[in-house]
Amino acid sequence: MYYVAVIDKDPDSAYGVRFLEVPACFSAADTFGEIVPNSIEALSLFFEDAEAAPPQGLETVRERVADDVANGAVLMMIPYVRDRKRNVRVNLSLAKGFLDTLDEAARMRGMTRSAFVEKAATREILDPS
Repeated sequence: MYYVAVIDKDPDSAYGVRFLEVPACFSAADTFGEIVPNSIEALSLFFEDAEAAPPQGLETVRERVADDVANGAVLMMIPYVRDRKRNVRVNLSLAKGFLDTLDEAARMRGMTRSAFVEKAATREILDPS
């Protein structure tokens, strides 16, 4: 599930992040690269105490903030990662050669298979291009 972040930045200030779909949820970032992880954390923390609101979608939000966008605001899709604290066992089917290579890459980084797969999948979720 993705929520649309409205990102504003005034000169000499941090990036401000707000979610029209989740009005009481805000975030900030000192650099552009910190926007996504900080926003994911903000959504996760907010929804610990509140029911997840259904996303309205990019076009609906774009219409509501057209003036802000015209004045320099940027819209960005932010994934909501539910329940980041509880691990769940899953069953994946992978080619044996690929699994061997994956395990070796994880070992070289001092990681478990699960940690390696989670980190790689997180990169894909954050940068779907």
